Amino acid sequence: MASDDERSVDELFAELPEKWQRSLEEVGMGLPELRRIAAGPDGMRRVRMILAEFSDAVTNPRPARAGYGGYGGGTPVWPWARLLLVAVVSVVVCLLSSLFIGKAAAFVGLLLGLPVIWVAFKTRDSRGAPVARYVTAAAYLVLVLAGSYFANAWYLQLRGVEQTVTIATPTHQWTHGTRETYCRVRLRDGSVHEVIDNKENCADRVGQTTTAVVDPAGHYKPSLGTKSAIGGVPEGYVCLGAAVVLVLAPVTVVAMGRRKRYDQAIGSAI
Repeated sequence: MASDDERSVDELFAELPEKWQRSLEEVGMGLPELRRIAAGPDGMRRVRMILAEFSDAVTNPRPARAGYGGYGGGTPVWPWARLLLVAVVSVVVCLLSSLFIGKAAAFVGLLLGLPVIWVAFKTRDSRGAPVARYVTAAAYLVLVLAGSYFANAWYLQLRGVEQTVTIATPTHQWTHGTRETYCRVRLRDGSVHEVIDNKENCADRVGQTTTAVVDPAGHYKPSLGTKSAIGGVPEGYVCLGAAVVLVLAPVTVVAMGRRKRYDQAIGSAI
């Protein structure tokens, strides 16, 4: 039987339990990486030290400090994956609720933000974790607040149809002690709808025709003017950036934690 000094990297790796092999692969120290190390100067000695250090860490585990450190620590994937999942689902529910309650969906988003914050602070402390929590929460707030306010504009930009409508008799309501006028339009099918925003003085234009963007499905109110006048494009790019940050923040923390474990494994072999 060949001695440890004579065996190849593949043979040493094959002798490890399958569970240990998977663990090494998870921290970036799988067989391809061990082969790369073995090909370098004094490579086989470093490989044997890595495997010995790993074996000792598994058979004699030590408590990890500050949420990472040693092979038994590291940044767990599930808590951050759970945070990402809860945040994404909450944003989707908030935006979908705008189909039924309009801009009041912002309150739904704020309410759903409570479990997002709770899940964020249930993640383990590790390198970059505090910053990632606050960045994730900030990105979430941008998405639900801006998203609920401009969801109708984005929807009409994508699905809306420009149509000639007739200005109908407006309605009047008292808001904060002020009598507000709310424009209404009559569509081609004869139905009358209040518009999203009062962009024009419609009180003196009853019976006149104008252009409006209409939602064929009827989820959102019509918007006076053409699609180019709806707006919401800059806010859409802001929300797109917030969505990217929402995804990258948890992923970056996990990647940093795993990189630290990789560096520790390399350092132990030097």
